[in-house]
Amino acid sequence: MIVIKDMQGELADQPLHTEVFFMLVETTAKLVEVSEKYWQAQGTNGARIRILVELMKEGGTLLPSALARKIGVTKANISLLLIPLEQDGYIRRQAHPEDGRKTVVILTDEGHSLLLRHLPANREAIAHSMQALNDQELHQLLSLLAILKKA
Repeated sequence: MIVIKDMQGELADQPLHTEVFFMLVETTAKLVEVSEKYWQAQGTNGARIRILVELMKEGGTLLPSALARKIGVTKANISLLLIPLEQDGYIRRQAHPEDGRKTVVILTDEGHSLLLRHLPANREAIAHSMQALNDQELHQLLSLLAILKKA
C-alpha cells in the first residue's frame, strides 16, 4: 500500500487505482532508466532514438509536427531534438514534396544503421530487467495494459 502524507503531515491511505498508477509510473521510470543508460553509453539518448524509431516505423519520412505528437513533445522541442540528429547525419530535412512551405524529416541510411546495430542490445537490456516475470505473466500484463490503454 502506498501511503502519502497530506498537507498536515498526516498519513493518508490511497485508493487502489492510485496505488496502481504510482506503481506503473515507478516501474516505467525504472525500465526507461535501463534503456537510457544503454543509449547514453552509445553517445546518444532515448528521446533521439525514439525519433529515429518513429521515422523507421513510418517508412522513413514524417512531418516534424507528426513526430512531436508521436513522442509527446512540443513543436519547439522537436526542433531542438532534431538538430543533433541532423548534425550526426542520422536524419535530414528537406522541403515537403507537395507543399514547399513545409519540411519533412527523413531517416538517413546512417540513422537506419544505428537502429539496426543497437536496438537488439537495448531490447535485451530491458528484457533482462523484466526477468522477474515468466512468459505467461508477461502476456497477462500485456493484456491488462492494452485494456488500460483503450480506456
